Amino acid sequence: MARPAQLGFQDAAAPIMEELLHLHDHAMMVVFLISTFVLYIITLLITTTLTHTETMNAQMVETVWTVLPAVILILIALPSLRILYLMDEISTPHLTIKAIGHQWYWTYEYTDYDDMTFDAYMVPTQALTPGTLRLLEVDHHTIVPVDSPTRVLVTAEDVLHSWAVPALGIKTDAIPGRLNQTMFTTSRPGLFFGQCSEICGANHSFMPIVMESTSLNTFEGWSTTMIQP
Repeated sequence: MARPAQLGFQDAAAPIMEELLHLHDHAMMVVFLISTFVLYIITLLITTTLTHTETMNAQMVETVWTVLPAVILILIALPSLRILYLMDEISTPHLTIKAIGHQWYWTYEYTDYDDMTFDAYMVPTQALTPGTLRLLEVDHHTIVPVDSPTRVLVTAEDVLHSWAVPALGIKTDAIPGRLNQTMFTTSRPGLFFGQCSEICGANHSFMPIVMESTSLNTFEGWSTTMIQP
């Protein structure tokens, strides 16, 4: 999860998020090189008193500063398009979860099981136990097995919401009357926190999401207790 005064992203917990971090580093390196080059040119223009008259109408210089930015944009766009298609790719999931946004809590339905549905409310500050996180903890965690492709169907019952977990690289809009889907695979066990990322009303910032990635045996034991009458 994010820490106070953190300047970078959260540690990736899914392959898609790792790819997004690599794209960010790639784009930032390009921006850094361009900024350094522009600063160098500006410094030369300020410090030198000579004027090279032959470069004032140089066709080659104009060609270079037109073609070079296009090449740089292509170098950024190609990996970006690749990740965009990877994020939209829905392969054969091992588990399907339906997340329904309400004002202001989430309902989760494990569609592969019979009658396995629960609501996830934020834990009030006065009810927090030592070590839990204020405004991020919920009373029921959404548990998924590690290294298992999981599909999430996202919708809303009343207004627009957004189901987002930064460590997993997920942000999907929850729209009433529409069913959006996304997919992720957790690469390690742990707790991954998120929140509603849409301004859905007065309490939109109090719709936390807690994804808990566990081993397959632990998940099966938890699912057995959840579906008991």
